[in-house]
Amino acid sequence: MREASCCNKKIGSSVTKAGFVAVLGRPNAGKSTLLNALLGEKLALVSHKANATRKRMHLILMEGETQIIFVDTPGIHKQEKLLNQYMLKEAMQALSDCDFLLFLAPITDKISNYQEFLQLAQGKKHILLLTKTDQVSKETLFEAMTKYEKFKDSYEALIPISIKDSSSLKRVVEVLAKLIPENPYYYDPEILSPNTTKEIAKEIIREAVFENLSDEIPYESDVQITLYKEKPNVHHIKATIIVHKESQKGMVIGKGGTTLKRVGKEARINIEKFVRQKVFLELFVKVVPSWSKEKESLKKMGYNFED
Repeated sequence: MREASCCNKKIGSSVTKAGFVAVLGRPNAGKSTLLNALLGEKLALVSHKANATRKRMHLILMEGETQIIFVDTPGIHKQEKLLNQYMLKEAMQALSDCDFLLFLAPITDKISNYQEFLQLAQGKKHILLLTKTDQVSKETLFEAMTKYEKFKDSYEALIPISIKDSSSLKRVVEVLAKLIPENPYYYDPEILSPNTTKEIAKEIIREAVFENLSDEIPYESDVQITLYKEKPNVHHIKATIIVHKESQKGMVIGKGGTTLKRVGKEARINIEKFVRQKVFLELFVKVVPSWSKEKESLKKMGYNFED
């Protein structure tokens, strides 16, 4: 994971700092929403449905001469499904590899979720973020902070935040920047993510599937990019939405292709916002029975259990 760039340790007379920060929490805690707000770019998959994020994604924020490399992770949860086991492995790997942790605790959550996290973290330095504070009264916020302050010896800082409050987001970045160690930059400071544009496009399409299809389909589907060509002023993309059953294929396509067109339009618009160029997107749908339940099928989809 840590392939250092060739950047010098000093720029002028200033020492550079760089470090990896895993963003953790239960499913639907708001991890991806927070990261998009911090970076000012829509890079991480956001959905009101739980367990939308499946793989780690690196997102880079420069704060002065400090490079903060956020690692977006799947929610910490335990289920028997093979794909869910992979997602938990991704989260636990990030917890182990990173320099610091951000644990997101929605303000109305039970404190037991944080206590379970502490057992997993095993003393690793972390910042505790109380999220979604705009959704409760000041009294409720004060009560929650009082409960979490009992664990003040465990965390580096306790910060209540709302993505609607820029000052609370700024506070998170400031605290992290102080904790990040002196290091050469791991990545070019001009980029937002070492993940490829192709990988980010896949996530944008998958998000459109999550937002436009209900029930089990988003969880039993995935996206494969079969063609990605960058031509002058236009990106040409072909992608296939993978589902388990023929009945699901029909639902993804919709009557007269209406659902697939809606998914494609939403995804195309968001990819264009990211690449800042015109995008020509073609979507197809394919049935691969039980793809998420068989290890070999998962490997073909890019979920490597051996890493």
